[in-house]
Amino acid sequence: MFASVLSAAIFGMEVREIQVEADVSDGLPSFTMVGFPSAQVREAQERVRTAFKNNRLSLPPKRVTVNFAPADMKKEGAGFDLPVAAAVMAAAGILEPELLKEVLIVGEISLNGEIHGVSGVLPRVIRARELGLRFCIIPQENLREGRLVRDMQVVGVKTLTDMICCLKEPQMYTYPEPEVEKRESQEEKGVDFADICGQEAARRAAEIAVSGFHNILFIGPPGSGKTMLARRLPTVMPKLTFEESLEITKVYSVAGLLTEKDPLIRKRPFRSPHHTSSPQALAGGGRIPGPGEITLAHRGVLFLDEMPEFSRKSLEILRQPLEDKEIHLSRAAGTYTFPASFMLAAAMNPCPCGFYPDMNRCRCTPGEITHYLGKISQPLLERIDICTEVPAVSFSKMKKRIQGESSAKIRERVEAVQEIQRKRYQKEEICFNGELDGRMLEKYCVLTRAAEEILEQAYGQFQFSTRAYHKILKVARTIADMEKSEKIQSEHICEALTYRAYDKKYWS
Repeated sequence: MFASVLSAAIFGMEVREIQVEADVSDGLPSFTMVGFPSAQVREAQERVRTAFKNNRLSLPPKRVTVNFAPADMKKEGAGFDLPVAAAVMAAAGILEPELLKEVLIVGEISLNGEIHGVSGVLPRVIRARELGLRFCIIPQENLREGRLVRDMQVVGVKTLTDMICCLKEPQMYTYPEPEVEKRESQEEKGVDFADICGQEAARRAAEIAVSGFHNILFIGPPGSGKTMLARRLPTVMPKLTFEESLEITKVYSVAGLLTEKDPLIRKRPFRSPHHTSSPQALAGGGRIPGPGEITLAHRGVLFLDEMPEFSRKSLEILRQPLEDKEIHLSRAAGTYTFPASFMLAAAMNPCPCGFYPDMNRCRCTPGEITHYLGKISQPLLERIDICTEVPAVSFSKMKKRIQGESSAKIRERVEAVQEIQRKRYQKEEICFNGELDGRMLEKYCVLTRAAEEILEQAYGQFQFSTRAYHKILKVARTIADMEKSEKIQSEHICEALTYRAYDKKYWS
């Protein structure tokens, strides 16, 4: 007897349907799996067979063949245990094969018949909704995650017996429309821009960077507050919409980083990989790649502390996703695309000891300084929109402990500026000034005559590249939006130029 059920596999961020077919026929008793299964999937036959025995489900002593179609893709993971069990039961006559039609099943089975959670449930349920299936059967552990898809019927099961009852009487497992908790994302305790003493210029640069979603580099001596500033960037970003939360949650679901209690990602990601991280950890590694730090920072901040300490190979990986807002990884099995619309924030010392250009305190030789700064290539440096100095805080400011503006106050201004950008780019495929391309710059970055003359003079004097010229225009556009100016004025260009002067100061 033949039966089949639909399941799904994750390839990068793409969900592909897998038809799990089972046939029970006369012949010597055996259990064979075909269709390019990996070792993990092949082990499902032992888990399924033992789970049947421990749940008093007897298979007839016949030849059992399971096929995973299409056969040209390698199947990996333990999520095929449950669909294999369902297909074999239907082929053996324990279930009616019609019960498996238009149902997507995924889950891992233990030897006693319990169903364990798997990663990547959310994108599978979204795919089931797109296919118009009746409902999905997933592990109980993943039920909250699956219910984030509001208009798809999702059933959570704990055991094999639950799955059989669900398929036979689905009305018993019908749940009302799931409601997403309207709990506000709590700010991390003790993290607020009000904690930073002084650093008015750096705070201003950080606000501009967040307002236009620009990449930013903090340069300064040790202990001046570079890391403090970077860690507070997410606190001034607008709160996530439900669509953005679902988009980020989908990434974390594939990576297996969601919690069972509250799987919805409610805060913007802040990823801070250690400088010993490999290129594969940043980009995503493996024969079938999973999300790396670049993708896990999607819609949030990727912070590289002590940037020159990262390997040159790791840093150069950032060049393509910073431009394209997605990363493409090629393997023998195909090319995988991951979202990478993140804001890069980096911090570094100007030299190995950290005190250059103060030659009274700096102990580094010119060769050491050149070698240290040379770890960051010019092409990567030009992809950073804003470069700002973070000087040491004076004793008087430390003693007075005068608090600056809070994150909530800055966020109000940022939201107002980003609303201006959303209205301006509603007919485009972008949302922020930092995403403007060459074609759009001419349309949306209109300069006054005085501003154009200043930019022309600076372009010739500092010998900016075309990319650096575009970055200056984008930052100036954001500064103009903060001043609610339709055209880019001369003062906006002047301020934008100061954020490119520091890289000329240190790297010239």
